[in-house]
Amino acid sequence: MKKLALLFLFLTVSAYAQKEMPSVTIKSENNKSFNVKNDFAEKDKLYVFCFWATWCVPCINELDAINDNYAKWTKELNMEVIAVSIDDTRTQKRVKPLLNGKKWPYTVLLDTNQDLKRGLSIANVPYTVVVKNKKIVYIHNGYSQGAEKELYNKLKQL
Repeated sequence: MKKLALLFLFLTVSAYAQKEMPSVTIKSENNKSFNVKNDFAEKDKLYVFCFWATWCVPCINELDAINDNYAKWTKELNMEVIAVSIDDTRTQKRVKPLLNGKKWPYTVLLDTNQDLKRGLSIANVPYTVVVKNKKIVYIHNGYSQGAEKELYNKLKQL
């Protein structure tokens, strides 16, 4: 039974690993529209989409941990982090004040209607999707201290 469960998990992850990003257009925190499939498509560049919300402490911890290493990572790797807020209309007003306090260097997108979240079948945050050449090459759900090192090692392999 355990082997069957592992096989199912492997096949599920493998299926997602070859899935293309959905063609969804959402706005940035400064109201610029981005199509996530076409606007983040530089050849061989790694795009790390981190799905988060203002009410999600592990999400903010993950983005802070990545930020602590971001300058080093971007010097070594051709990569960019896109922080996708899934805050809805009720909590969206908290995004800008949080961003002003954090001063993260990321492109921040607002998935207020959760179109991208639905397009990727994301159940909960934090949720990280790495995209290369419009294909999803890595997925990670959740965050615990030190998980950014695992992400970095995975990015180096890609």
